[in-house]
Amino acid sequence: MTLLTLGYSPYGLFAGLYIASVSYVVAGTLFFYEYYRSRFLLHAHRSQLFGIVGLLLLSINYFTNAGIEGSTDLIWPVYLLLLLTICPYKHMVAWITLFILVFGLIHVVELQYPQLIHYPFRAVDGQFLDRITAFPIPVISIAIIIGFLRRSYDKERAMVAQRDAEKSRLFSILSHDIRAPFIQIQHYCALLNNPTVSTIDRAQIEQELKRRNDQTLDMITNLLYWSRSQLDGFSVHLAPLFLAETLESTLSAANELGHEKGIALDTSVHANIRVLADANMLQLVVRNLLQNAIKFTEAGGLIRVEADTTKDSCCLIIHDNGSGIAAEQMERIFFGAVPTFGTSNEKGVGLGLQLCKEFMERQGGDIYAESTPKKGSRFTIVIPLV
Repeated sequence: MTLLTLGYSPYGLFAGLYIASVSYVVAGTLFFYEYYRSRFLLHAHRSQLFGIVGLLLLSINYFTNAGIEGSTDLIWPVYLLLLLTICPYKHMVAWITLFILVFGLIHVVELQYPQLIHYPFRAVDGQFLDRITAFPIPVISIAIIIGFLRRSYDKERAMVAQRDAEKSRLFSILSHDIRAPFIQIQHYCALLNNPTVSTIDRAQIEQELKRRNDQTLDMITNLLYWSRSQLDGFSVHLAPLFLAETLESTLSAANELGHEKGIALDTSVHANIRVLADANMLQLVVRNLLQNAIKFTEAGGLIRVEADTTKDSCCLIIHDNGSGIAAEQMERIFFGAVPTFGTSNEKGVGLGLQLCKEFMERQGGDIYAESTPKKGSRFTIVIPLV
């Protein structure tokens, strides 16, 4: 769009349309700068400035470029269309009304005071050339705007379809995976009520019952957190936290869970590290990562948890020597639900890592994964320091 307006300026200078050329340069520069602020600096569009400058330029250009016999009238609807694409929805009616009023007013002024109109054309055919050269600008501009809007619409539509497909797939997985553990728990309870079961068998059944119950509880907890996040009902409460103190109960629970499977947990988190995070979100992320590490590590394995600090962030690293993750799964590890089985046939729906990614980003942090099949995985959580 900027190139179109700036490209018209040399012709305007050649034809003697000096005011029109300056107007196009100002409008093109302003449009480019607003695009730069929005696209690269992530600032909101200043639609009021864009609209007021446009009204002034178009009005001045109208009186200096042959009025109703010039080409300015062709530019009005295009400029208004550009303005409507960037202004807040609630301001659209006001801008349309204002542009129509100003457009009508300057034409009434020309009708009453025709001597105010300046005819800058050097030759007889100057007006003809002005119309011919000015017409492509609004046509191409409208085509560019429509193309941009269609691409944005198609992109959003594809994203919505992908999310809907992912949710449908997730719910189909959950419909089976939530029901199955309860059936198993019901089966174990029936066995415990059997008086012929020996004490040793009863102890094993109780241990397995506890394990199944914990797995089901973790899965339902993740599902509830995910449901709240999808409904945009999950608020983030960032606060200064001592990392070691915040994760103490989470690391202790993971140590007990690992001990039951014969896995050692080595923790090295300095007590003085302070981060800016949501305590509940951070605990859920670390809990999911530790549970995954335990799930995919054989008995006798080792899981290391260590924290390191940089200038403005803390890197919490969870490293295991488990089964690792295949290369084709690494590409979508944080996106979408992928059913998995641990080394002891522990079942999961793959929702935990998706939650981890989303929750870390909501806290202003991030999460990365590295893995080598049959050698282990390394997850790094980046948390802002206080």
